[in-house]
Amino acid sequence: MRSFFLVILGVIFFSNFVCLMQLEWILFRMAASPSVRWSLAGFILFQAAGMAVIIGARFLGYQPGTGIGRPLLSLFMIWNMLLALPTAVVSTIWVGFLFGGGPVAWHADYDSPWRTACLLAVFLPFALALFATAIALWQLNRFRVRRLKLTIPHLPEALKGFTIAHLSDFHIGKLTRGRVLDEIVATTNRLDVDLILVTGDSINMSLEDLPKAFELLRAIKSRHGLFVCEGNHDLIEDRRGFESAVECSGLPFLLNKSATISVNGQTVRILGLRWGDGMDRAHETVGSKTDDALQRLLAERAPDDFTILLAHHPAAFDAAAAAGIPLTLAGHTHGGQLMLTPTIGFGPWFYRYWSGLYQKGASQLVVSNGTGNWFPLRINAPAEIIHLTLA
Repeated sequence: MRSFFLVILGVIFFSNFVCLMQLEWILFRMAASPSVRWSLAGFILFQAAGMAVIIGARFLGYQPGTGIGRPLLSLFMIWNMLLALPTAVVSTIWVGFLFGGGPVAWHADYDSPWRTACLLAVFLPFALALFATAIALWQLNRFRVRRLKLTIPHLPEALKGFTIAHLSDFHIGKLTRGRVLDEIVATTNRLDVDLILVTGDSINMSLEDLPKAFELLRAIKSRHGLFVCEGNHDLIEDRRGFESAVECSGLPFLLNKSATISVNGQTVRILGLRWGDGMDRAHETVGSKTDDALQRLLAERAPDDFTILLAHHPAAFDAAAAAGIPLTLAGHTHGGQLMLTPTIGFGPWFYRYWSGLYQKGASQLVVSNGTGNWFPLRINAPAEIIHLTLA
């Protein structure tokens, strides 16, 4: 994990260095004033230093983002993780035009409209970063309720009209905290559902945030209780520490375990997978350990049980459908996070199943966009609580 963060930090520093060198060269060729050039350099250096503090804190044993408020943290993440590398690439191409005597180089005089346009273009990425940060801060306290009616073949009569609140990916931490957590509790409780199911990533990284996650989970109510599986972010700091804490919490975390509830005499069996044992992200499949765990859980069900699988990664749906599990709930994808359209964006580029309802034969999968945020900005992938009605 440390190697991963070092690689990320290296990419960030390289991107900012290229941005600084190339954009300063362009401003020099455009005869920009020293104050303009120093302002741009200061912004870039400030962004690189901010991310160095956030990532470096992990190596010193502090929670990432310690001492940094949400506005600055959001700006650092949006610039360094979203805009710095594209800006470095575009500015490098632009400098190539300048060195090659392209059209920009022909209009460096003070009275040229080209010069004014070029100066504005240099600062466009930074204006975009500030605008995106403002949008992100507005989004961080908001989520929607998405209502889905699931038509399930051979649904037991006792479960017709049964309602579920599907929550996922709270990512309680520096970005998801404060008032929005109270709103999540209040909104979920107003839904007055029969069952609440949570599909992982209760915390963003730090185990220091677990008490707040436990407080939220204890505060949301339903007629038949709540069940939770774990996600990858829950385990980033210390897998053993997280799993030990949830075992002692008294909350129904299902870590390769199953539980049952009775609804009007009908048994509903809920299966919960641990994260990551054998998960093959590159091929969007579950590996042998996860598949073995699922098979062991399936052996616990009775023939008449109505089965629901909780799996943080939606790739588990293929094995669930093959086993005839009627309903699988998952999260992890954040709906693609940044989507140009419902079918174009990071969601379908990285995942086979990324948001909403999917069906294979008589089996169905619902993938949540997530209720909280690990990254501050969303585009066409709003945070959500999903309200499910079985029919």
